[in-house]
Amino acid sequence: MKAKQPKRRNKEPFVERYLGPILVTPSTLTIFGILLLPILFALYMSVNRISFKGASTFYKFAGLSNFISLFTTDPWFKESLFVTILFVVLTVAAEIVIGVAAALVLNKKFRGRGFVRGLMILPWAMPTVVNAVMWKWIFNAQYGAANGLLLKLGLVHTGVNWLATPTMAFLSVFIANVWKETPYVILLAIAGLSTIPDDLYEAASIDGAGGWKSFWRITLPMIRPVATVLLITKTIWTVQTYDLVYIMTAGGPQNTTQFITLLVQRTAFKYQHFGTAAAMSYSVTILCFVLTLLYIRVFLRTDNWSGSGVPAARGRKGVRR
Repeated sequence: MKAKQPKRRNKEPFVERYLGPILVTPSTLTIFGILLLPILFALYMSVNRISFKGASTFYKFAGLSNFISLFTTDPWFKESLFVTILFVVLTVAAEIVIGVAAALVLNKKFRGRGFVRGLMILPWAMPTVVNAVMWKWIFNAQYGAANGLLLKLGLVHTGVNWLATPTMAFLSVFIANVWKETPYVILLAIAGLSTIPDDLYEAASIDGAGGWKSFWRITLPMIRPVATVLLITKTIWTVQTYDLVYIMTAGGPQNTTQFITLLVQRTAFKYQHFGTAAAMSYSVTILCFVLTLLYIRVFLRTDNWSGSGVPAARGRKGVRR
């Protein structure tokens, strides 16, 4: 009998074993330095009162007093938070409704569909600064295109002060933001609609379901994961709106468009209350985190959700009449 030979250990060269970690290390350190360190430092600032004397900076621990004062003694924060929430609710709702409706149209086959889809993406591809300047010119009270069109149609007799009155300024920023961000919703909604099998609609039509009922029973449940992603991303991005409103209205008039991002910038760099500004940022971050969990809890519940994307209770019974 042949003697058993000892098993050879598969020794990999040093380079092959550690090549992956070596290549990832620079990007990891970069992310740590650019993202994580500022986040941790902002948290440190939010629990301190910061003062300046000459070229020196002094930190005095304040605990949660910066956060408490925002909701008790700071009227600007509560007003700005209300305006921001109102803007987020209206904008996200309008973008998703318009975007899904447009996606349903663009998902159908017609001549020139590819060209229309490519044209649709242009507002979203446009830089926000260019978009803001363009809409600021459109809503100009003296020679803007909006007033020119309304005067020609006879809908108004004098030009509307779009950016000088509180309600119209808020509406102007709302229109500009919806025009720019809706193509993103259309793009993701089309991607979600393209995954729905045509057999489901054929079965629904055989069962006697019309277009509206097919939308509620098939289309909406099937694109619910996409809609959840859209709700999360659009809510966070809309809360972060800064450059658009800064260029168009700079937060005015009468603070009706002073979103929380503008208030943070002014509190930090105009009034030099860096601790308060950091507390504002973290308060809004916590709010966005809670909303994200709420979206996931409401729209992706496992008790009525099957892996196929159709509610489990109706997965095999087709569409109810």
